[in-house]
Amino acid sequence: MTLYVNLAELLGARIEHGLYRPGDRLPSVRALSLEHGVSLSTVQQAYRHLEDRGLATPKPKSGYFVPLARQQPALPMVSRAAQRPVDISQWDQVLELISVPPGGDVLQLGRGMPDISSPTLKPLLRSLSRLSRRQALKELSYGCLQGDPGLREQLSRLMLDSGCQIPAQDIVTTTGCHEALAAAIRSVCAPGDIVAVDSPSFHGVMQALKGFGMKALELPTDPLTGISLEALELALEQWPIKAIQLTPNCNNPLGYIMPDAHKRALLALAQRYDVAIIEDDVYGDLAYSYPRPRTIKSYDEDGRVLLCSSFSKTLAPGLRIGWIAPGRYLQQVLHMKYMGTGTTAQLPQLALAEFIESGHYQPHLRRMRSQYARGRDLMTEWVSRYFPAGTRVSRPQGSFMLWLELEPGFDSQRLNRLLLPHKIQIAPGSIFSAAGKYRNCLRLNYAAQPSAQLEQAIRQVGACAAELLAEQQEPDVRS
Repeated sequence: MTLYVNLAELLGARIEHGLYRPGDRLPSVRALSLEHGVSLSTVQQAYRHLEDRGLATPKPKSGYFVPLARQQPALPMVSRAAQRPVDISQWDQVLELISVPPGGDVLQLGRGMPDISSPTLKPLLRSLSRLSRRQALKELSYGCLQGDPGLREQLSRLMLDSGCQIPAQDIVTTTGCHEALAAAIRSVCAPGDIVAVDSPSFHGVMQALKGFGMKALELPTDPLTGISLEALELALEQWPIKAIQLTPNCNNPLGYIMPDAHKRALLALAQRYDVAIIEDDVYGDLAYSYPRPRTIKSYDEDGRVLLCSSFSKTLAPGLRIGWIAPGRYLQQVLHMKYMGTGTTAQLPQLALAEFIESGHYQPHLRRMRSQYARGRDLMTEWVSRYFPAGTRVSRPQGSFMLWLELEPGFDSQRLNRLLLPHKIQIAPGSIFSAAGKYRNCLRLNYAAQPSAQLEQAIRQVGACAAELLAEQQEPDVRS
């Protein structure tokens, strides 16, 4: 990463965390040059980078300032999960969300889809094309159950950035992160077991637990720091919890990064009560700050953390390549993988190994992190402008998902039906809860490049939301 990008991300993180508030004057070019030992031109480049992200505004002969327009809307409330195990529902709503084919005439603002139009993906497409033309038998064979050795070696290197030192022989490639999570759950739990989860939580995990006949125990979750450790400790005392499943880095759907102290404390609780942690880090590489956040796995010394991830959010979901570092559960995970998909497709594994080894992955990440950070700021501005007053908005520290909370009683499922004639789809909040909570919430995707069409779509969603709220607030005149 270049010096000016490093400096820009450091300043950007300070602005995001409120160290510099709207209207504050930022440090002078000369002061930053002396503080960080870089040239004046490097600092100027960093400020131009912040300008592009809407985080800094120049004033002639006065320096750079945090824009006044950066006044943030209120955050969503800390979730109030019922701390008892529940059976999972909502499958019909999840199926409705994922059944709309991509590339059609419906603008899918609810899907967890990255931008796959970036030119930084071209080397990967060239690798796929070249390998498919090579007419070698390796690409058409079953391959190794544990995954291509070359790709696992590259994954081992990549995980150093998150604080992990995991050898290639301790990594298993999977068919996307979905299989990694499913294999992890089945390796440590049995039907009827209880899994503690953050709330709101990724709907894919909810449905995996449902399919395996398990129960979810939703924990209160702060939109900036993650699950309540006090609530987790109480739950561990009360219930025979077999595993804790969560997404601590660039959480889906709230976007927070759990502080390192909370990660260490959570691991200590898991050790004390002897439960496994299933960590979903699929968005971790898309954190806006540098260096990228550490995983809980990086603190794990007894192998109880099963770290799951994939390239579905950083590169493209169609690759269907994920992985898991299962620690002490390696043999169980291999068995579950054999029972599920068997080996993972060879061709995309070989292409990805070549893409990473050739040095293309990190430049792609830098481009996407910058694009998504700008997209978050613009989407937040549009929501503030077009949605009903009082709409609460998450403040993601990475990835490309925005979580909105409207007034109690609002129904995001009705909103989705109202948007159908406009060819727009959002993700209703209820699918992110085992018990169907969060009907007054919704998730929006801001991965796409900003456009007039996208702004018009957000205006339309806001208008429909206002229409529903107006109906809700009308007095009942029936006798």
